Amino acid sequence: MTETKVFLLPDLGEGLTEAELVNWLVAVGDEIRVDQPIAEVETAKSVVEVPSPYAGTVTVLHGEPGQTLDVGKPLISVAPVGSVEVSTGSTTEEAVVEPVQTPLVEAAANAYREEEKAGSGNVLIGYGTPGGEGQSRRTRAPRKAGSAGSSNGSPVVKPVETQDMDLSLLRTRVPGKLGAVISPLVRRMAREHGVDLGAVHGSGDSGLIMRRDVEAAILPTRPLTSQARPGNPAVVAPGSVTEPRSPEPTNVDARTGLSISSRTPVRGVRKTVAANMSRSRAEIPEATVWVDVDATALVELRAGLKKSDQHGTPGLLAFIARFVTAGLKRFPELNTRIETAAGGAQEIVGFAGINLGVAAQTDRGLVVPSIRNADKLSARELDAEIRRLTAVARDGKATPEELGSGTFTLNNYGVFGVDGSAAIINHPEVAILGVGRIMDKPWVVDGELAVRKVTELTLTFDHRVCDGGTAAGFLRFVADGMENPGAVLADL
Repeated sequence: MTETKVFLLPDLGEGLTEAELVNWLVAVGDEIRVDQPIAEVETAKSVVEVPSPYAGTVTVLHGEPGQTLDVGKPLISVAPVGSVEVSTGSTTEEAVVEPVQTPLVEAAANAYREEEKAGSGNVLIGYGTPGGEGQSRRTRAPRKAGSAGSSNGSPVVKPVETQDMDLSLLRTRVPGKLGAVISPLVRRMAREHGVDLGAVHGSGDSGLIMRRDVEAAILPTRPLTSQARPGNPAVVAPGSVTEPRSPEPTNVDARTGLSISSRTPVRGVRKTVAANMSRSRAEIPEATVWVDVDATALVELRAGLKKSDQHGTPGLLAFIARFVTAGLKRFPELNTRIETAAGGAQEIVGFAGINLGVAAQTDRGLVVPSIRNADKLSARELDAEIRRLTAVARDGKATPEELGSGTFTLNNYGVFGVDGSAAIINHPEVAILGVGRIMDKPWVVDGELAVRKVTELTLTFDHRVCDGGTAAGFLRFVADGMENPGAVLADL
């Protein structure tokens, strides 16, 4: 008797306990290979494709798109090739496995792998990468009159015509354009926003339709509601803030007397942010210090560098990040973590290095990817990493390691046009530095009133790891670097 293997949903990150099933990349009856992506899931940190550790024929898909699955629960069942039985009412017959001609599939797969290498996709680490040898195959069962499903609960393999090229990599194709859409994320985005892919011009190689192309098509007419999917009438479209529903006459809030217009499930990134922020405020006795900074010299320094190197000059945030890493070496108490033992005893854990988190606002919520060993990088290298991590975070492609390994966070909320904020510490870190907008303000220079480029730095810190003197010393070090960058950079 052949044995069906059940693949359990693995831990997709550090301690994650659940993931939302976004989209199946295979169907019951498909023949799959080892490391082939089978599902697209959204964790609290990113969107990833889950590859199969087994080869064979898909017999059961354990879940519907939009459903939240627990780690360790069944995800997919796979039987050895040729062993799948198809229920046809009163008769049970062996499924027929036929090869499908694959020139189109192989070409699209090659393009898909190139896109993965370029960073536009995300493969679950530790399970391999898309690829492999051999032909892609689908099972085809003989048609029987009156076959309406399984009467004994066994999976049914639906008939598939040989000309059906609707494989995982070509699930959405535009006539005349080979593999025009190969990313599951792009297909899902287009479907949920009602974008006609046939009318979208791909900006990728050979007309490949990228995420940015669909986003450009969405922006002019972004719908206010998400389109419901079968079995999942409450899916929130990427980028939507709420999940609007038409209020019923009786759907009235008892406290306010107002009709309820929407209910938004707290899940994914928003769920994690809520949990971390609540835990931070509950556990950390935080304090905040701030200072106004004359950043004129730093702005002028960058402007001078940009004249000789238009495209390679680091941004202002990269210079500030360099001052931050230097300041943390002088005040290492702020680059620590508090750990509590089983007996309740606490200890301060220090690190031989700095992983600098950079807060990034995305359609999925606030995430904080971190620059590993940031203290070893120059301002130019920090700038490149800030740009890369911000891009992958906004695309939902940052890895769990990039999103969960920070030791200190730098938050540039000035991009939102605000001056300051008493930020909440990104637990389990012990401090966060915020940078407000840089704007012209009156400032006294050498006893004379002048117009200068002024910003505000705000440091929120855990009072358990240090006192106000240490926090003020670090904040003043970063401020001095911005006010007199030449002198500080000469010592870095």
